[in-house]
Amino acid sequence: MNWRPATESAGALGAGLVFGVGLALAQMTDPRKVLGFLDIAGPWDPSLALVLGGAVGLTLVTFHYILRLARPLLGERFDLPVSRSWLEPKLLIGSTLFGIGWGISGYCPGPALAQLAAPNAETWLFLPALIVGSLIARAINRD
Repeated sequence: MNWRPATESAGALGAGLVFGVGLALAQMTDPRKVLGFLDIAGPWDPSLALVLGGAVGLTLVTFHYILRLARPLLGERFDLPVSRSWLEPKLLIGSTLFGIGWGISGYCPGPALAQLAAPNAETWLFLPALIVGSLIARAINRD
C-alpha cells in the first residue's frame, strides 16, 4: 500500500495550518490592518512590511538550498515554472485583478480562509466571491 499521498496531504495540511497561524499572528486576517498597509497616501501602517521582509529574507536564504535536495521531503518532485517569459499577459492581468480585489476588500485568499476560525459577515461575503472567481478563472484557463 502506498502511503505517499496521505503523507503529502498531511504535509500540506500542516503547512497550511502553520501558514494560517502565521497570518493570524501577523494580523493579516484583519482587513483594516491590511488596508492600513496598502494605503500609502493616508495613515500608512508599515508594520506588515516587517512580515513581508521576514518572508522575503527567509526565502532568499533558504530557497537555493531547498532546491538542491533530490526531491521534496513530502512530495515526488518540485513544481517549478517552465516558462522563460516572466511577464506574460496572464500574470499581469491576474496580479492586477488580485491587487484590486485585495485593495477593495482587505482580504486575500489565505487570510480569508484563516479568518474562518473567527468569521465575520465580511468573510461570508468574500468567500463565495472567491469561489466564483476561481471557477471563472478555471473556465477561462482551460488549455
